[in-house]
Amino acid sequence: MFLKKKIACIIPARLNSSRFPEKILKNLAGKPILQWVWNAANKITFFDKIIFAIDSQKTANLLKTFGANFIMTSQNCKSGTNRLIESINSNNVDADIFVNWQCDEPFLNQQMIETLLQTCNHDNADIWTLKKQIQKEEEIICPNTVKVICNKKSFALYFSRFAIPYYNDKKKSDKIYYKHIGIYAYTLKALQKISQFNKCYLEEAEKLEQLSFLYNGLSIKVHETNLQAIGIDTKQDLEKAENLIKNKSIQLKFYN
Repeated sequence: MFLKKKIACIIPARLNSSRFPEKILKNLAGKPILQWVWNAANKITFFDKIIFAIDSQKTANLLKTFGANFIMTSQNCKSGTNRLIESINSNNVDADIFVNWQCDEPFLNQQMIETLLQTCNHDNADIWTLKKQIQKEEEIICPNTVKVICNKKSFALYFSRFAIPYYNDKKKSDKIYYKHIGIYAYTLKALQKISQFNKCYLEEAEKLEQLSFLYNGLSIKVHETNLQAIGIDTKQDLEKAENLIKNKSIQLKFYN
């Protein structure tokens, strides 16, 4: 499918989340959030390796209960991507493409990963990620829903917690917004460059690491998906996820 490219999936899992402390230890429908992620990742037929990159013994103890592979990384990593880079450098993880699956994204699946990587053989991007059109007003105005705008070739122009673009015509009825789905795939060369970056003022302002990637000239290809994805950033997000499972809005075959 991907011209025999070797693909590693690394799942950074920082214990101390500012918005939802120790969220990665929480249960979702009777099963740890991290186990949902692990099960979903293991359904992907073209991943050559799947590893959690963690920073706490508490997390390690939880992962051991369902047999997940993990690497211990520093508590001082500035971002999930830095944790991924550290795990690659310290443990000699060999791959052509590295998928960074955020540990609070339990509802990703193979179809979404195939969409993510669909052009990785020929478009010369540094990074690939996903977007989904926003249908609900509450997501447009919510700062926890990151928005993205792209150029005509589907490369990212900007990411923001603000509702972008700004529509000067308040009466315009066909306003279009896209939310960013929090998963990335990187080339090894891109990660080597990122390891040398300092935070730029845009990243500091919005608390979005991908803005440093753009600021420093990396290209981010953004593919569109119509599939549901919910990042669990808050207790309210966890409740939404519980309801999706309860109402069978999620195809559980991808996650069990």
